Amino acid sequence: MLGDFEQLVLFAVLRLDEEGYGASIQREIEARTGRSVSINAVYTTLDRLEGKRLVRSWTGEPTAQRGGRRRKHYALEPRGLAAVRLAYETFRLMTAGLERRLQRS
Repeated sequence: MLGDFEQLVLFAVLRLDEEGYGASIQREIEARTGRSVSINAVYTTLDRLEGKRLVRSWTGEPTAQRGGRRRKHYALEPRGLAAVRLAYETFRLMTAGLERRLQRS
């Protein structure tokens, strides 16, 4: 079972594909949820997910925008994709048919 924030991070990694790195994952979560997210929370969660073998990381090429420093990129492992599918399907099943109730004032 994944925590809420772990799910958000996995969904962001999936959405960003090969462009998933700490700051882009943070921005994606903030843009889609309206929730302020600390970069430390993102990296702590990514480390935990990597320890669970749900994501993998690699170091990219140096970039001029980062003063020649390299970015650490993340992608889902097959187990991570399975976890995202399960989380998504569970949420979809639990919310099916609730539209009218959620729209009531």
